[in-house]
Amino acid sequence: MTLTVNTAAALALGDDALVLSHRLGEWAGHAPVLEEEVALANIALDLLGQARVLLSLAGDEDELAYLREERAFRNLQLVEQPNGDFAHTIARQLYFSTYQRLLYAHLASGDSEFAPLAAKAVKEVAYHQDHAEQWTLRLGDGTAESHERMNRACQELWRFTGEMFQPLDGVDIDWDAIQTAWLESVGATLRRATLTVPEGPRVGAWAAGAGRQGLHTESFGRMLAEMQHLHRSHPGASW
Repeated sequence: MTLTVNTAAALALGDDALVLSHRLGEWAGHAPVLEEEVALANIALDLLGQARVLLSLAGDEDELAYLREERAFRNLQLVEQPNGDFAHTIARQLYFSTYQRLLYAHLASGDSEFAPLAAKAVKEVAYHQDHAEQWTLRLGDGTAESHERMNRACQELWRFTGEMFQPLDGVDIDWDAIQTAWLESVGATLRRATLTVPEGPRVGAWAAGAGRQGLHTESFGRMLAEMQHLHRSHPGASW
């Protein structure tokens, strides 16, 4: 499939939202408290709504979600990481929602085909970021165990964050400015939570993944098989 520049960007951003939505949906029935069942489900639904709009810009949303093979997905490796414990889920959400809010704020102020979606979604993502920040503070500055788990999660997921700031064809924004603002925001949150800000070089040398090129981590294949199972088992079915 030959992609235009804007279609490729829609596919990448749509895949980010779709995959993270599914990961958050995996918490249904397993969240630590009932309130989080609702909160995570709402965030997952917000992301699913974004994914539908973005994938529809690239083609048939159902076919793109359920009939592509693993190597055809263009999502960041960060969003496909397993939920792990609750601290890992929160660290992943903090990193991604901070990036997504900054990205959508820039897109909303432009005149690209992504502007209408971004203008609506940036309000949703602001809540996602606030939710992640509040839990980061609660866990980081909580008990000795919650602090240790949150600190470990932030350190382990840091290596996947560099990929977020690699230029994306079809998205004409200042990626260096996004990176700088992201580092400032995430760093401030981690310090407030008494957590250690992971050390390491800037974007060019971060151990960023290659999800944008269709290369994914081992757990992604299992997640994709689960997500696509029903559709592939009953092709052409209507509900």
